[in-house]
Amino acid sequence: MTWIETVIISIVEGLTEFLPVSSTGHMIITQNLLGIPQGDPFVHAFTFIIQFGAILSVVCLYWKRFFVFDHSPAPVGSNLLGKLKHRFHFYWLLIVGVVPAVVVGLLAKKSGLLDWLLDSVEVVAVMLVVGGVFMLYCDKLFNKGDEVNKVNERRAFNIGLYQCISVIPGVSRSMATIVGGMTQGLTRKKAAEFSFFLAVPTMAGATLLDLLDLLKEDASWATSHNISMLILGCVVSFVVALLAMKWFVGFLTKYGFKAFGYYRIIVGGIIIVLLLTGHSLAMVD
Repeated sequence: MTWIETVIISIVEGLTEFLPVSSTGHMIITQNLLGIPQGDPFVHAFTFIIQFGAILSVVCLYWKRFFVFDHSPAPVGSNLLGKLKHRFHFYWLLIVGVVPAVVVGLLAKKSGLLDWLLDSVEVVAVMLVVGGVFMLYCDKLFNKGDEVNKVNERRAFNIGLYQCISVIPGVSRSMATIVGGMTQGLTRKKAAEFSFFLAVPTMAGATLLDLLDLLKEDASWATSHNISMLILGCVVSFVVALLAMKWFVGFLTKYGFKAFGYYRIIVGGIIIVLLLTGHSLAMVD
């Protein structure tokens, strides 16, 4: 990978991480367009690691939610665990929500399914179209939610179950978790914000796991060039994601999913046509 390719992929990651269009799917498509060889361990790891830069933008934008704790008195009769859950309620919800993804993600990685999916642009294209069609109707399928409803343990766990679907590239973690939140009676805004929050432990865990795997298998990738590309990728994705996230909340609240649905169908459809007609996505062979 070159410096220019690193910047391009990182911009794509930052723009799409929190939009319901699948950031992983778009990075796979971008890598194919740029002619970057698939199947390389460093390329796989790069795809996940630069997402860590994007999720740090969540901590930056919503820092009060991450670093301000609940100092109000715990319910009468609470034991030590109950008092801790009350004070660190926000973090407890994230733990509950991330458990399903940890289980499914580890199983998919251990079985080799995840690596196979990351190499399949066909899977990305099909899931973009399928997800796009769904998004055209999901605003009608689920009501706009109630402002009174808040994320509790049950809702957090159920949203976490929806997040598991996003192990398939092209589905979109953002779409899965926002729709999951809407099915639990949350408003689009609250569902989107919890989707952002849940991305932090989910992607941080995925990043750490990939780093450990890379170091365990072969540390020869850790050249100054590759490490510099990872740092640059994280910085670029952080800045771009910060801007994209602020725009997305307002747009989703006002207009819903339909525009993203049409976009997914068009992009996925073009790729399917190209693949069926024997064309390569690579702009440079």
